[in-house]
Amino acid sequence: MELGHWPSEHSDALRDYFLKGLSYAEIGRQINARFGTAYTRNAVAGRAKRLGLAAPGRMAGPSIVPSLPGDLGPLPQRRGALPGLTLPPLSAQKPAKPVKLRCVGVRPRLITLLELERGDCHYPYGGDKEGEGISFCGHPRQPGSSYCAPHLRLTRGPGTPSGQAMGTVVLRLVSAA
Repeated sequence: MELGHWPSEHSDALRDYFLKGLSYAEIGRQINARFGTAYTRNAVAGRAKRLGLAAPGRMAGPSIVPSLPGDLGPLPQRRGALPGLTLPPLSAQKPAKPVKLRCVGVRPRLITLLELERGDCHYPYGGDKEGEGISFCGHPRQPGSSYCAPHLRLTRGPGTPSGQAMGTVVLRLVSAA
């Protein structure tokens, strides 16, 4: 058998198994056992698509359209449960609402880019929505950083990779000539 050629008996068997609702992997196993071939799941899926058998949603891949922050998008279709398999409740299968992190206990000055001075904290606020302006914290920043102490801990805290390395690396501010 030459590469990419499917005899009509194999294509007919694919149609039959497809109409019975078998998965592409199972169709491949059935055809391989029946005809002594070595078709892969992907070969079966490709042949089914060329035969016009690919059902919508059966070969659905990830969307190429980026989702906006806060947009949960459509929930994936539920498959039928396998016998003996216990699934978590529906409430556990729903995606959690995104958490918006901001520093607690810091009252930013909310100054504009033009008002921002050399020693001010550059932590941004706003700009999350279309057309929303961006303002900055504006509190005095830590030496060797662009942020004030609370924002420095927020961005380079002990749970972040940069925060873990922060204890081992000493940074010195050297003025440029």
